[in-house]
Amino acid sequence: MSSAPGFIYTSSAQTFLRHFLATYTLYLSLQSHNYSIHILHSFASYSTLISLASNLRIKRNMAEFQFQTDELEFIDDYYSTTDFDDESLAFSDNLSSGDGVDGGKDDSFLPDFEDDFDLLHIGKSKTDTTAGEARKGKDIQGIPWERLNFTRDKYRQTRLKLYKNFHSLPSSSSYDHLHKDCKQVEKGHNFYNFQFNTRLVKSTIVHFQLRNLLWATSKHDVYLMQNYSVMHWSALRKSVKEVLNVAKPIVPTAKSPRSFPLPLSRVQISTMSVKDNLLVAGGFHGELICKHLNEPGVAFSTKVTTDENAITNAVDIAESSSGSKWVIAANNDAHVRVFDATSFVCLNRFSFPWSVNNTSMSPDGKLMAVLGDSADCLVSDSNTGKVISTLQGHLDYSFSSAWHPDGRILATGNQDTTCRLWDIRNTSQSLDVLKGRMGAIRALKFTSDGRFLAMAEPADFVHIFDSHSGYKKVQEIDLFGEIGGISFSPDTEALFVGVADRTYGSVLEFNRSHQMGYLEAIF
Repeated sequence: MSSAPGFIYTSSAQTFLRHFLATYTLYLSLQSHNYSIHILHSFASYSTLISLASNLRIKRNMAEFQFQTDELEFIDDYYSTTDFDDESLAFSDNLSSGDGVDGGKDDSFLPDFEDDFDLLHIGKSKTDTTAGEARKGKDIQGIPWERLNFTRDKYRQTRLKLYKNFHSLPSSSSYDHLHKDCKQVEKGHNFYNFQFNTRLVKSTIVHFQLRNLLWATSKHDVYLMQNYSVMHWSALRKSVKEVLNVAKPIVPTAKSPRSFPLPLSRVQISTMSVKDNLLVAGGFHGELICKHLNEPGVAFSTKVTTDENAITNAVDIAESSSGSKWVIAANNDAHVRVFDATSFVCLNRFSFPWSVNNTSMSPDGKLMAVLGDSADCLVSDSNTGKVISTLQGHLDYSFSSAWHPDGRILATGNQDTTCRLWDIRNTSQSLDVLKGRMGAIRALKFTSDGRFLAMAEPADFVHIFDSHSGYKKVQEIDLFGEIGGISFSPDTEALFVGVADRTYGSVLEFNRSHQMGYLEAIF
């Protein structure tokens, strides 16, 4: 690593600077609301700050602030760092500070023991955890609980007690009945076993409500956002490399006069999708970037809207009913835009009555699930945008959806902490309601064989439901940190989880357990 003169940061100095700047920046924005300045004295984490902001309904513009603080993380990639034990620098009592919107856990309690930013490293890093080490008692994230003044169980209990889930709509009496509607499940199953955790690459998040920032194209290949870069993690070689840098000027190579490509730079990636050989990323100011993984440069980039409320909330790569490949962008300006994935010409633009947070195409390409700033979810014709059915039952805004490969079941994830399953042939009411532990359902993914549904909360928990048991049997993955994204490998053999955390940000890998299938075959 190179060091600029006068800018050699220790991890402690970075921590201090990061907390001070983050705290002071938000303090200025909260001053007019008469919030106590005790927060400045405690050097509270970003989690606490965003919790205050949520009470003021400072929502989407908070992502701008978050990305500014994340730029401090970006410095780590260019200036030398020194391993330092921060246990002596107790900025705040993490157990007494509040939790943030959508989790945003106060990670200041975890000392910056070992930061490893060697992106050219091949092989196991000292900060990585293997399955063998986990079996011997090592924490899968490498958190040294034995060196802290509280146990993992104690911290988990405190997290569950203090966590504040974010709601966009006021709570109503309907929440009192929500628990009764939720399916009673059998926890403790083990469908996917822990395999590996690496901190060589760290998942990062731009917007607290948008968590589709990790994708697996095989059981060995994972793509995720790290600051201004899309990174590729090779689970086979245990190595990481940069695939796309959006801090630098982006000059598209597309030549079609109808596609209107635009050069971009310093894009804040809010969402992404990677399928087959195509990477698509959406930006905080309406940017859309498309790159072929086997070709240099960027194939296409543009701003899909000039609206000031332009966040690209979701992008999808899907096959249409005619067999052609589409790129679909859902934006905060209440529009869904469909592009041809070859020419990048805009084929359709559909308008909806609210900001669109997520879309997903049915396996046959005929239907499109449309979710947004409404308690209702829509199913529309993918070719015309005409609404075919309205799904009612959720109590807040929705941000995730997934189709079962058979095309009959649609899963929708909501800020009311539930996922609802719908039979698309009869949408008068949901088939089942699946409950999270403490937060909104920010990401949903089915395995390609339809056997499992993964459901991610904004922090700490990923749930894996077995569809063969009627979604009654579930595995709960318990971790600490914000979840940047989840993805099954196309062959269903691996599940990857991106963890966004200042110190323990990582990629977790789980491998499918086949012992279960063997026993089922016997009995």
